Formats: sequence, C-alpha cells, structure tokens
Amino acid sequence: MMRKSIATLKTLFHEGNIDDHLLNELKKDERKGVQQLIKNYEKQKLKKLALEKTYEEMRTFEKKNYARGCKNIAGIDEAGRGPLAGPVVAAAVILPPNFKLLGLNDSKLLNETERNEFFDIIKKEAVSYAISIISNEEIDKINILEATKLAMRNAISEMSPQPDHVLIDAVELNGISCTTEAIIKGDAKSISIAAASILAKVTRDRLMKDIHNEYPMYEFRTNMGYGTKHHMENLKKHGISPYHRKSFAPVRSVINE
Repeated sequence: MMRKSIATLKTLFHEGNIDDHLLNELKKDERKGVQQLIKNYEKQKLKKLALEKTYEEMRTFEKKNYARGCKNIAGIDEAGRGPLAGPVVAAAVILPPNFKLLGLNDSKLLNETERNEFFDIIKKEAVSYAISIISNEEIDKINILEATKLAMRNAISEMSPQPDHVLIDAVELNGISCTTEAIIKGDAKSISIAAASILAKVTRDRLMKDIHNEYPMYEFRTNMGYGTKHHMENLKKHGISPYHRKSFAPVRSVINE
C-alpha cells in the first residue's frame, strides 16, 4: 500500500475518516509525524469517551423523571449570590430529551469562550427557557436568599411550556405549581441545571461588563462584583456605586466609615 503523506493523514484524522484497519496499518508506520498523529487521535478519543461518560451520569435525574412520566423537566440555577455589587440572575431551561452537548457542566468549570458558545446553543435548542434579573436594590430590601428565590420563581413563571418537574441547584423552592427537587451541587450533577447555570452566568457577566463601563474604577468586568482586593481598595477610595449592595457587610462598613 502506497504511504500517504503526513498532510493527507492530518486531513483524514481531522475529518474523522480513520477506521480500525487504517489505524492498525498506520501503527506500523515508523514516521514520527504519523505516530504523533496516532497519539493525539487516541488522546482525543479517550477525552471524548470521558465526556460521554460524564454526560450520561449528568442525565441521571432527567432520565429518572422521564421514566416516571414527566415530559418537561426544567433545570434552574442562579448567578451572583456572593458578590458585593450587581444583580442576582436566575435562569430556567427545559432541554429536549435528545439534547446532547458534550462538555456541558457547571458554568464555573468552563472558560468564557466555552460558556458563550454553549449559551447560544442552549438558547437555540431549548424547548423553553427564561431568565430573571433581580436588582441590588431589591436584594437590599428582601435579602439575597429571598431575592434568589424570587428570581427563580419569576424565571419558572415565564416559561412556555411550563415545566411539570423542576430540578434546582441546592435551593428549596416553595410556591411552584409542579414538583421540585433540590440537588446539592446540582450544576455538576444535572445537564438541565448545568445549562441553566450557563444562561445565568453569561447573562450576569455581560451585565457586569456593562456596569463596568459606567464605573470602571471598580473593575466589574473582571471581578464581576466580588470583593477582590482591588475592588475593596477602590470601594474605600471612591465610596459605593448605585450598584453596590448596601445590606452586605463589607459595603455597609464602607458606608459607616
């Protein structure tokens, strides 16, 4: 058999046109470039198998509820409970039963490029999704936990179709017209919650970057409102912005100085 050039083999590997027979033949090829291609191919294959395994494990809660007759299973999560500034954002999403997005996981485990890419895919393919934003003023009025629950309820109420079961990341949520299930670290255990976590985080991150343009001294575009050293130094230097949460102790201490 005539040996293929490295460039031709690169194309075959890239396009996935490698069968077991060709792979076995290539393993006999002594060229370092060919062996490196094989090594990279097998590494990627193992990575994909690991992603497939993780993805199936993260469908456990969805499959269990499909089996008991649920059709529209929503995942819900929030972003922004801990920061000193900005809103809290909740997202709810119903994924189709055949939805597949390898690498979908807790939004905090993904980089910004991955989150933005997944954000668009999830919105495009979701059966239904909704995003609710609760301002820092409202957080100060009712406290962050209640504001988080309000955002979650609002997101669920805006969905069409409505869910018949809701998977929630850690929060016990009352006042919902369907069954609910709170899952500790749910954004790493359920694809629906993971999808919601991405919608919530990307939405909030974009809002904080907009706020940064108004108040660049706090560096909201990088700290997203969290109390980093730089944020705290500038909070003490410039005082609070209209977006700071006055009910949070570090902000309150600056007001009282």
